[in-house]
Amino acid sequence: MPVKKMRAIAGTTFFDGPMSTKGYPLNKMCHSFNSEAGRQAFIADQEACFEKYHLSEAQREAVRKRDVLAMIKEGGSIYYLAKFGVIWGLNVQDFGGLQTGRTTEEFQAYLDSQGVGKS
Repeated sequence: MPVKKMRAIAGTTFFDGPMSTKGYPLNKMCHSFNSEAGRQAFIADQEACFEKYHLSEAQREAVRKRDVLAMIKEGGSIYYLAKFGVIWGLNVQDFGGLQTGRTTEEFQAYLDSQGVGKS
């Protein structure tokens, strides 16, 4: 069966097979944050974690800058990247803003305008 090519959607990074492969080191590092030891290792020496998990230079730079959109473009899965929230002291709205290129306040206003969380 031939593989169907996905259509491009402006501003969207598809997380497909090739992107999963590209992001594997970054996502594996984020998976280590499930444990307190993994989180503490990153806090103590993020550069050593980059080496341990073999992150590309682009992935390293995205993490250094806390640039969630760049991490996504480098193959980061939002489900793994969200683990940075605990390390960086971010809540869901903070992270949602980073993921969408908005401030926390802009993201919350967007959610409010869509009726999210309202009964």
